[in-house]
Amino acid sequence: MKEKLSLLKLLADETRLEILNILLKEDSYVEKIACELSLTPATICYHLKKMESAGIVNCSRSQFYIIYSLNREIFDKPLYELIKKDEVIVDTEEKYKKEVISNFFKYGRLTQIPTQRKKREIVLYEILLQFEIGREYDEKEVNEIILRYHDDFCTIRREMIAFGMMTRNHETYKRIKQ
Repeated sequence: MKEKLSLLKLLADETRLEILNILLKEDSYVEKIACELSLTPATICYHLKKMESAGIVNCSRSQFYIIYSLNREIFDKPLYELIKKDEVIVDTEEKYKKEVISNFFKYGRLTQIPTQRKKREIVLYEILLQFEIGREYDEKEVNEIILRYHDDFCTIRREMIAFGMMTRNHETYKRIKQ
């Protein structure tokens, strides 16, 4: 978002817009642009360097001159692409999960079973990772694995089944959720 903001700030200058209009017609060099706009080459060079660092213009050397051209890729995009906010859904979801885990696990043990459904699901899933997908466990094995994390293995086992993380078939349990 900062890059987009700096780009828009760069465009909010009359001299830079005039330079861009010249470059829309044809590639050019500092002295020619300065002559056309009745400004000093130093002023034009200053603005072009700012626009180059933002990626608005490109430059290439041709004999004795540095030729500036418009980065058309930026200007071919619709305005909404320039102003829309980039979404970072994955990062915020992962950050939330890590925060929940750090709040409810101390020294590798579950301090309490969360009352909020979403947090409880995250905590249960963390314990569920100790079970292999598709492998059948007897009740004693399930209880031993859960006991590593919390003493109330009955509640956690029942919740894992209720959340659809495990299935129970008579005396065996199986992890089904990824």
